[in-house]
Amino acid sequence: MFPVMNNLRQLQAYRDNQLTTTDPGTVLLMLYQGAIDAIKQAKIDMASGNMASKGKEILRATDIINQFIASLDYEVGGDLAHNLEALYRYMLEQLLAANAYNDHQALDTVLSLLVTLKSGWDEAVVAQRKKAAQGNYNEAKKEVETELDMRRTRRANG
Repeated sequence: MFPVMNNLRQLQAYRDNQLTTTDPGTVLLMLYQGAIDAIKQAKIDMASGNMASKGKEILRATDIINQFIASLDYEVGGDLAHNLEALYRYMLEQLLAANAYNDHQALDTVLSLLVTLKSGWDEAVVAQRKKAAQGNYNEAKKEVETELDMRRTRRANG
């Protein structure tokens, strides 16, 4: 029994480290995937009559969506942040209905919205990474050119 507990602790430490050392875009995508996975599992649990697990999975998705709301920056995001908040709150209402009334359609609605949003964020994160990589390339290129110029100057003067 103790080796299992040790393995669980190691897995949790790995996950904690992964979250603290990963870029924000990847963390966001991981959270979206976590909410999607939770809703998929809640659908399975609902269909099989496992109401305790269904409730746990819906709570997990709810916690993630609440974190999305808490992390919105209204000054930077403006109307987009307000629109996302309204959409997230709608999802929370749907999850409440799904849990209270075993509403499959409500879970499907939230799942569809999360998949669509994640797809958009996937594209945005990839674009941001490309932009950052290009910026890093240009910065490195400038540093090399500066170093070469300094060497040429030293040779010409030396």
